[in-house]
Amino acid sequence: MPIIEGFTMPSSLEVDQATATPNYARFIAEPWEKGFGHTLGNALRRVLLSSMDGAAISSIRIEGVAHEFTHIPDVVEDVTEIVLNMKKVKLQCAGEFPRTLELYAEKAGKVTASDIREDGVTTVLNPDLVICTLDRDRPLRMEIEIDFGRGYRPAEENKREDHPIGVIPVDCLFSPVTRVRYDVQACRVGQRTDYDRLDVEVWTDGRIDPQEAVARSAALLQEHLAVFCTSKPEETPTIEITNEEDQELLERLSTSVNGLELSVRAVNCLNTAQIRTIGQLVQKNEPEMLKYRNFGKKSLQEIKEKLLELDLALGMTLKDELVAALDQRLNDDEDKD
Repeated sequence: MPIIEGFTMPSSLEVDQATATPNYARFIAEPWEKGFGHTLGNALRRVLLSSMDGAAISSIRIEGVAHEFTHIPDVVEDVTEIVLNMKKVKLQCAGEFPRTLELYAEKAGKVTASDIREDGVTTVLNPDLVICTLDRDRPLRMEIEIDFGRGYRPAEENKREDHPIGVIPVDCLFSPVTRVRYDVQACRVGQRTDYDRLDVEVWTDGRIDPQEAVARSAALLQEHLAVFCTSKPEETPTIEITNEEDQELLERLSTSVNGLELSVRAVNCLNTAQIRTIGQLVQKNEPEMLKYRNFGKKSLQEIKEKLLELDLALGMTLKDELVAALDQRLNDDEDKD
């Protein structure tokens, strides 16, 4: 029997295509039982604003500058103003963090975010942003450290003991969601007019599509609420693999990724991605793996070599019965935990 039997709920989510842009979208869902509009709207808004992740500049080091109160010859702006401008740079990155980029300019005039030298996996989304202004031709070089996180991190937390003299920590605004607004109105179902209609508006800075942001936030809420679901699912019959070759493969795929004896960085990446077994791992392809936080080409090569030792590889297509058996074993292990 469904847990939500007797409740009126939306069958789908409507997106206002007439107003949708890469940075904005309006979502409409109706009807909800009275009160659920505010309950869900407020929860979704909080998660969207606080829990979306992204890349941001965490510190800068300007050549010839010892601290943020140093005067830079031939530069109109002071260091404090330059730091404030660097906080506004929007970056889209993949691979491992933290990483370092360089900004270099030598011509008189405006120095913009387009002067940041991209490394092939980093894109500056607002290249016209003015960083500072040079009074005359002279070289200006900055080292920029990029980190990955969620929400907001103050500059104080970006200070490290191993930072050399001249490194200036920067406030990180990781969240790509800039604004969220929701509104609840009454709507009609049959003769009743006390149902809720939920409108949610989402603005982003271009690093994430609003529809993806809403989907990820909803999934995150769902994961956190799962702990409160105490009802046990109906038992499913055990899936048996009769083919001896498939049975042997199933045993290998059911093994924990810890058995691969990977580096600490690679293990942490897999744990973050919630990849627990070799079977889950081999079903991922290389582009999918490189999207995970702090997972770079070195970790990818390490995993490929370890899988090769087991006659396995990334991007494998497994038989349906093998996938089902793997899922069942994983669920059984989670129930035991």
